[in-house]
Amino acid sequence: MTITVLPIIEPDIKPADPLVKVMNDQLVILARELQDLHLKEVELMEPLFDDIVIYISYNNKQGIRWKIVNDVPESAINEVATQCDKLGYVRWKTATLNAFNRG
Repeated sequence: MTITVLPIIEPDIKPADPLVKVMNDQLVILARELQDLHLKEVELMEPLFDDIVIYISYNNKQGIRWKIVNDVPESAINEVATQCDKLGYVRWKTATLNAFNRG
């Protein structure tokens, strides 16, 4: 599987707010680490030619939240959930129904 982890960055970074910039920079790093290090096992899962797209962002308590945004096998969802749980990330809860969001 091809794994893509996309950080959802705060679009209104104010130059006077360095904390927001630091948090967003850290989110980019965490997305890269999740994709390149923590989810390596998922790359080897069948079907090998499928894609998995994951969004990560901060929740309102400055914790990291995640969600898979495309349709993938249940085994891939479970592995992503296991790895994100180990890192202390929480599932991204949304108010709207999403056919691809199983978490």
